[in-house]
Amino acid sequence: MTDQTSSHSHQQNIGTRVTAALDMFFASIGQGFNAYLTTNDHIGQMEQLFEKSDEQLAQMGLTREDIPRYVFRDLFAN
Repeated sequence: MTDQTSSHSHQQNIGTRVTAALDMFFASIGQGFNAYLTTNDHIGQMEQLFEKSDEQLAQMGLTREDIPRYVFRDLFAN
């Protein structure tokens, strides 16, 4: 039971971090919180990337701050 509780807590933490990263990303480009509600298919990819270590992200050429821009690169021109 403790493992399930710990796993659930970890998932909530990842979800909170993903939401915060999305808020910051969309706010930085002037879109605000509601913009990501229409892009739920990207949430899973963000969660997967947030679960990676900083070293794994670096091997991909990413930092944690890069994750939203990377995941939503198909929606925004550089």
